[in-house]
Amino acid sequence: MTHDPPVLTQSPQRADEQLVRAIGIPALTANIVNSTIGAGIFVLPALVAKGLGPAAPLAFIACALAMILFVTCFAIAGSRVSLTGGLYAYVEVAFGRYIGFLAGILYCLTAICAVAGVVNVFVNSVAGIVPLLGNPIMRVVVIAFVYGILVFINVRGVREGAGAVTVVTLAKLLPILLFLCVGIFFIHPANIGWPVWPGSKALGDSVVLLMFAFVGIEVALIPSGEVKSPARTVPRSAYLALVITTVIYIMIQLVAQGTLGADLANYQDAPLAEAAAKFLGNIGRTILLAGATISAFGFVTSDILSSPRMIFAFGRDGVLPAWFAHVHSRYRSPDVAIITYAVIAFVLSVTGTFEGLAVLSNVAVLLMYLLCCAACWFLVQRDVRADGPPFNFPGMNIVPALAIVAIIWILGQASVGESSVGTDTRAGLRLAGIVLAIASVLYLLRTKLRRS
Repeated sequence: MTHDPPVLTQSPQRADEQLVRAIGIPALTANIVNSTIGAGIFVLPALVAKGLGPAAPLAFIACALAMILFVTCFAIAGSRVSLTGGLYAYVEVAFGRYIGFLAGILYCLTAICAVAGVVNVFVNSVAGIVPLLGNPIMRVVVIAFVYGILVFINVRGVREGAGAVTVVTLAKLLPILLFLCVGIFFIHPANIGWPVWPGSKALGDSVVLLMFAFVGIEVALIPSGEVKSPARTVPRSAYLALVITTVIYIMIQLVAQGTLGADLANYQDAPLAEAAAKFLGNIGRTILLAGATISAFGFVTSDILSSPRMIFAFGRDGVLPAWFAHVHSRYRSPDVAIITYAVIAFVLSVTGTFEGLAVLSNVAVLLMYLLCCAACWFLVQRDVRADGPPFNFPGMNIVPALAIVAIIWILGQASVGESSVGTDTRAGLRLAGIVLAIASVLYLLRTKLRRS
């Protein structure tokens, strides 16, 4: 006896039917590139070179190969669950509200560590232009000012917050394109040659750190309910954006390594600016510092606009005390959630380093990817379908398994022994475990209170 494959009938899908499907391949590709290429790439080349030296491009290739598996899982799941929410919707449809809630918690942990780390990049870039601001006390003042002004803007309302997100893809990419187009002629071949294959431990450490530069696709896929023909658009846009991003990243590493050589690892605050100074002089250094500053501030502005809404939602749903869902009486904004998010991020920015916060953020995002890849396998096995034919290809069933193995390998290699880049993946796993345990207790308490 045959039967029709299950079709999504949840109320979220009925709500999504009211949305206009207007996002095509060019728009979604640009959105993914814009979400992926951020402030991290202005800093990461030095940190990766510290662990791998001239062999650093291998880490970019390893990340790209892993991301191909992850993106394929996202594409498969996205073609079967076309609800707005991206990865979180995929996980919730596959495993229910509790696991979906944990995915949301991992997103919060990813976001807050990422924004705290990027604020460090912003302050370092500003200090490169105005050295006085590099003083430890002045750093704290600048960090407090950044969060303070963004809290002020966003508490006054979402319209003002959205208006502050003025950094577009072109403004972010122009300094990088200048760096590449000129710097490629100043590469010294001897600086990019590597006679020895790096060990798996060093490669694993660097991949965990470098994932910070590759994540962002999951954010761009959140408006899945507004994508035209998601079974076709999502995979094509994701793969195209991944190719564009990987080529740009590898070229950045080659130019930085090729111009600075072994000295690249010594410029951890602003490696691209120092490399640009080699072939463009002080004006090149200033342009790259300005580019890093704009990119970092744009990321932080966008994040403070959107991420605190998760804290608001947890307060609204009873996972956190109800006052976290407080709405400002005049501006109608989630003021308590915004302030809470900014205070936590401020503490992390002051007490942490970019590389440490990047690893914590990446551990959380890899665990979130793990849930999504498992959800992908489950959706395929149940043959869940949305509003059109899903994304299918021969051997599709093995991709989620390979993706899960890749995540376990990355975390496993980076968790063994002393880190080659000065970061501790084990600490990130412990913190993520503690956060998930506390969140689970809160979720169970909420469920029990609702039933009583």
